[in-house]
Formats: sequence, structure tokens, C-alpha cells
Amino acid sequence: MKVLYAIQGTGNGHISRAREIIPLLHDYCQCDILISGTQCDVELDVPVKYRFKGLSFVFGKKGGIDMWNTTMNANLPNLKREIAQLRVEDYDFVINDFEPVSAWACRKMKVPCLSLSHQGSLLNKNVPFPEVQNHFGRFILRNYAPAMKHFGFHFENYDDNIFTPVIRKQVRDSEIDELDYYTVYLPSFNEERLIKKLSYFGNITWHVFSKRTKTVYKIGNVMIRPITNDAFVADMAKSKGVLCGAGFETPAEALFLNKKLMVIPMRGQYEQQCNAAALELMGVPVIKNFKKKQFIKITKWLDSDEKVKVNYPDQTRMIIRKIFEINVQQVLQANHWDYGYQLTLKSPAYKQAMICRVPSSGF
Repeated sequence: MKVLYAIQGTGNGHISRAREIIPLLHDYCQCDILISGTQCDVELDVPVKYRFKGLSFVFGKKGGIDMWNTTMNANLPNLKREIAQLRVEDYDFVINDFEPVSAWACRKMKVPCLSLSHQGSLLNKNVPFPEVQNHFGRFILRNYAPAMKHFGFHFENYDDNIFTPVIRKQVRDSEIDELDYYTVYLPSFNEERLIKKLSYFGNITWHVFSKRTKTVYKIGNVMIRPITNDAFVADMAKSKGVLCGAGFETPAEALFLNKKLMVIPMRGQYEQQCNAAALELMGVPVIKNFKKKQFIKITKWLDSDEKVKVNYPDQTRMIIRKIFEINVQQVLQANHWDYGYQLTLKSPAYKQAMICRVPSSGF
């Protein structure tokens, strides 16, 4: 059996999860790897057959997405060319981690496509959602990388095909300690803004991991560090707590490491708003922004010793086995596509969706 595993390269979480999944896929099939997107800081340590530009985005500096540069980088004619040149018909099916080129190529060629992603779980009615619904955000989630069947990862098991997070072996094997500093990963804020905000808490040491620096430097109580996989994991494992965006992998790993956690969902990012709603129900403090009026909540969090307990067993092999032994045959036999919304590559709605796409960020 020949399978294409297509991975979203926007943000580091998809790549980090793929590191755990790829070796298991090779136990069941001949597997080729595809990555699209340009915003990840982590590399795979296996050969990648296809690399596409796909649809990416640019982080802003004030807690959101830089929509101007994101729009300028959205090359829809190039996307259409990439979809046309990808021969998905050479594969029995595609396993898709929210990757648009292969998903739309599968739709065009009627090749079975199974979604295995965190975003897939957000299409399930049983997961927590923000009080204020965002119908356009759900439209993006449904149509950015359409699939025949969805398997999802989330902070809790909300349904039969929703699993707890894939925690990397490197994180599971980390030496855990509780030293007197906090790990920070907020890529949608620039370093100057973070230093200004975090300096307010002068008695706290902050280790900020930044996408924009190549060197380590310190200003007052704030240390700025470049992002490397090993350094980030080691720092988080020995921290007193973690302050990060409401992505998926970083909060999940912080919870697994039994760290005190606070999240700031990225502004205008529906996926992170959904994650924040789930985390808040679990007892994780959530602040809407990094404005001064939120400092009281941050101070309360810093003074608290409360941690959210989770149970994230290593079930990745079970998930892959379930996909191959049960669901693949059902999908191949049915070969039925149901996308919900009718959308074409030429439609104005698709173009708007692709330009305004705001995917998950962070580890």
C-alpha cells in the first residue's frame, strides 16, 4: 500500500507531531512525505519528497496575523499549479495534517483523503467553542484542507475519533524540574513589545523564545532566545510555568509536563479561540490580550500554585492502527466525498478564504 502523508508547514506543531507519526506509518505502508508552508522553525529528520509553498501566513507584531503581508504572499495561481502537478493518483490514499495542496488535489482526482489533525477535531460538534461563534472561521476550517473522514487531536477525548495529544518522545523523556523562571512563546508579538510588557513583572525571570532572533541576549529580567527544538523543550521542562499562545502543541506539552500554564489566543484566529475555550473549561487561565488591564490576572497566575492535571498516554500507535485496520477499508470501499460547503478553486469565496486563512501557530 502506497500512502502520501501531507503536513502543514505553518507553525511547528504539525512537524513535531509528524516526527512521532512517520515511523509508525512505515510499519503499515510505503509512505512519502509532503510539506507545504513556510513558517515552521523545526525540520523533519526524514526525506521529504514534495515541498510546496502552499498557503502560508506572516506573524504580526502586536498579537495577531500580519494580514497585509499574508495577502501579498497568497499566490493563488501558484497554488493551482501545485495542486495540478501533484500526482495524488499514484497513491492509494492520502493522510492529511491540514495541508491544502494534497487535499484539493485529492478532491480534484477523487483520491481518498483522511484528515489526521488537530483542526479536524474542531469540526466536531462535541468540542468546546467560544461563546461568540465565528461562521467564517468554521468555513475556513472546513474548506482549507477538505477530507473524506476526520481523525482529530484535542486536549480531551470529546468523541470516538478525537484523541488526546501526541506528546513527543523527547518531551516524555525530558528531565523535569521547577527552576525560578517562566518560558514564553508568543510568536505574534515582537521582542520589543514582549520585553516592555514582561519588564513590568520585575521580580520574575522570563525566557522568551523568538522567531526573529538568531542570538541570545538579555534586557533586565527578560532573556530572548532563538527557537531551536532541543532548547525549547529543555527550557519548558525545567520552567516554573509557561506563557504562550492558544495553539495546540505547546499548551498540550506544558500540561503533560505538569507546568503552570496561561494562554493568550492570537487575535482574530478562530482556531486559537476554540482552543482557549477548551483550556478555560479545564481550568487554564486565559487572557484576551497583553494590555495592561490584564496584568492583574497575570499577577494572580504568577502568585498561584494551581496546575491542571491531565492524562495523556502514548496512544499514537493505537491511532495509526485504528486508521489502517478499520477506517481505511471503509473509506476505500465507500469512496464518498462530503465537503459540506460547495467550493471551487475559482470561486470568490475560496479566494477570500485562502487570503484570510489564519492557521494555528507555535509548537
